[in-house]
Amino acid sequence: MTPPSVTIYHNPKCGTSRNTLGLIRNAGIEPQVIEYLKTPPSRAEILALVAKMGLPLRDILREKGTPFAELGLGNPDLSDEALLDAIDAHPILLNRPIVVTEKGAKLCRPSEAVLDLLPTPQQGAFTKEDGEAVIDAHGKRVI
Repeated sequence: MTPPSVTIYHNPKCGTSRNTLGLIRNAGIEPQVIEYLKTPPSRAEILALVAKMGLPLRDILREKGTPFAELGLGNPDLSDEALLDAIDAHPILLNRPIVVTEKGAKLCRPSEAVLDLLPTPQQGAFTKEDGEAVIDAHGKRVI
């Protein structure tokens, strides 16, 4: 049996991204990790991701800690081409983490959103970096 294919567009400096990666690994999966700031996805890859997520491109833009405001990206009249130009120039504008599995693709904010995409169950307890318990010792989600 081939291992499940899971890809995460990851920023190791982001706590949500690190927690999401931890939950993937807690399911016994070693994903393809794309550090998108080092290896930005192409325009075609970005468009394919938003299509798979069923979202408009604007919904995966990150405002906090980015040049979003300075670039005037809040302007609703900007075309997808203009938004893609901005992401090309400033990959930090791409929100993260985005996870892709055979079950679909999703912007995993909060990190627990990844649980709906994983093809295998959690294999043990998992606690987020902030101390919040997400998965108990039996691999079940904590409510």
